[in-house]
Amino acid sequence: MKDKTIKEELVIKAREMGIPLIGFAPVKRWADPPKRLPNKFNEWIPEEFWPQSIYPEVKTVIVIGLPVQLPIVETAPSIYYHELYKIVNNLLDSKAYEISNYLTVKGYPSIYLPRDGYGNIDILLENPVAFFSHKHAAYLAGMGSFGENNVLLTKDYGPRVRFTSIFTSAIIEGDPIIGDDLCTHCERCINQCPVNAIPQHLESYDNSLKGYRPMDKIACAKRSKMLRKDYKSPCGICIKVCPVGKDRQIFNREDMSIYTDNSKYKKAWDHVKKYGSR
Repeated sequence: MKDKTIKEELVIKAREMGIPLIGFAPVKRWADPPKRLPNKFNEWIPEEFWPQSIYPEVKTVIVIGLPVQLPIVETAPSIYYHELYKIVNNLLDSKAYEISNYLTVKGYPSIYLPRDGYGNIDILLENPVAFFSHKHAAYLAGMGSFGENNVLLTKDYGPRVRFTSIFTSAIIEGDPIIGDDLCTHCERCINQCPVNAIPQHLESYDNSLKGYRPMDKIACAKRSKMLRKDYKSPCGICIKVCPVGKDRQIFNREDMSIYTDNSKYKKAWDHVKKYGSR
């Protein structure tokens, strides 16, 4: 029998821990994906990347998300965004670890996963794949839909969210998968990518799964390596120019021309970029 009370406890605990986004996905969703994704989804998640292939005892994947603040992302690439990225990653790891221990003590053996599953950029250049995909887990946990840049979009923060996951043996009711396509298909992320890592024209593009564009992960990783040498990785451009997210209203950033015109913000961004990195 599914334990509904543990889900309620976890939602409350997440709120107390300052986690604004939490979702739940039964592991059967990896083996039996939504019917509207009959072929592409299996290409995204081969069986070796399923949670039950990594931790056989898992029954539910819990995904948590923390936002990256839009006005800081707008300075990217910069030391400012670099530091924000680090602190959010560290917070995700510590909060996921705490939740996994909380569940284990309550009698549901659980483990946390690191928000990244690779050692460094050089490893990604050899094999640009992590051992588990948090963004696909977040999708299956009903937290958003995919954008043109293959990043998960959320209603509250657009793509400006970092995710990590907890594998638990607790059987928890899953959240409904979002059916709406949050992406506006404005193609800003495509047109403003500095290394053209997102293909603009695909003859074989499958419109039944909007947002699925095979990224040039090597080009993206090479740029990350270059920026890391200058102490200002990650790149962040494709997520800062995305118009999706309620955070744009909160920070008064609904006018997207600020990223292409000589806006009042450019002077502030240029100041940040001049210092703390090469």
